[in-house]
Amino acid sequence: MKKSYIVDSIYSNMRIDRWIRNNIEKIPQSLIEKNLRNGKIKINNKKVRSSFKIKSQDKIDIYNFNYKKNLIETSKKAIQPNSVIKSTEKQIIDNNEDFIVLNKDSGISVQGGTKSKKNLVDIFSQSKIFGNKKPFPVHRLDKDTSGVFIIAKHRQAAQLLTTLFRLRKVHKTYLAVCHGELEQNSGTWENILERYENNKLISEKAKTVFKVLDKNSICSLVEMKPITGRKHQLRKQLFIIGHPIYGDQKYNFKSNIKSIGKKLMLHSYRIKFMIKDKKYTYSALLPDYFKKLLKIKRLNHLKI
Repeated sequence: MKKSYIVDSIYSNMRIDRWIRNNIEKIPQSLIEKNLRNGKIKINNKKVRSSFKIKSQDKIDIYNFNYKKNLIETSKKAIQPNSVIKSTEKQIIDNNEDFIVLNKDSGISVQGGTKSKKNLVDIFSQSKIFGNKKPFPVHRLDKDTSGVFIIAKHRQAAQLLTTLFRLRKVHKTYLAVCHGELEQNSGTWENILERYENNKLISEKAKTVFKVLDKNSICSLVEMKPITGRKHQLRKQLFIIGHPIYGDQKYNFKSNIKSIGKKLMLHSYRIKFMIKDKKYTYSALLPDYFKKLLKIKRLNHLKI
C-alpha cells in the first residue's frame, strides 16, 4: 500500500522529517530516519535523508509501514518524569492561545532522535499546557544552544510562524563568548559554507551582522544577527575567522579544547517578528553558567 502527497507551497524549503510530523503523524525521529533509509519514504521516487528540504509540488510517497505500532512502543520509552515537565514549564516566557515562547536550556533537543533522551516535543506533549495536543516547533535551535524558542499550539499558527521564518521576517539576536580578541568591533561576515547531504557537497551563502560588546586579550563577547539560517552558521563563521566559541566540541582548535568545558557559550538572546501589525519581542535571560564565565573572563555583559 502506498500513499502519495504533493507538497503545498507553504511547506517549501521545509525538512522532510518536519513535514511528516506536521502532516502525517507524530512519528519519532528515529522511526522517520529508519524508513527513509529503507526507502519506505521517497521524494520524487528517490531516497533522501531526514535533512532533505522539500519544494513546492514535490511528490512524497509513503509506503506501508506499521508506524502506529512502533509509535505506541516508542511513546512508552519517551514518557518524561513530572519533575522534567515542571522544570521546563518554568522556562516559559510567554504563553498565549497560539504559541509558547521559552528560554530553552542547553543540552535539551527540540525533537527526538537516536541520541536524544529528552526533547521539547515529548515534554510538552505530556504537559497540561498543550492539553494532550501536538506541539509544533516552528524553527531550529541546536541541542547545545540555549535561549529563545517558539512552539506553536496548533497547525494554523505553526504554518504562519514557519512561513515568517522561511521568508526571513523573524529577526534573531545571539550572544556568544569566543576565544581570542576580535580585531573588528563590528561588521558583516559573508561566507560560503559547505556541508554534505545525501553524499553530495552543498555550498551555501551565509551572512551575519556582528558587534563586539566587550573583549580582552583572552576572549570576546559578541552579538550576532544572522541574515541567513544555515546549519551551525554562527559556530562555523567564528571558527573560520579563528575565534571558535567556548564550549564548541565540533568547531575548535586542539589548543583550546581542554579549556572550554562542556557548555556551549552560544545563547539565542532575542527574537522579533510581526503578525497582523502587532510587534512581538522576546528576550531570554543568560544562563548562570554563561554569566559565570563572563565574570571569570572579566567581560562586561551589562552592555547587553
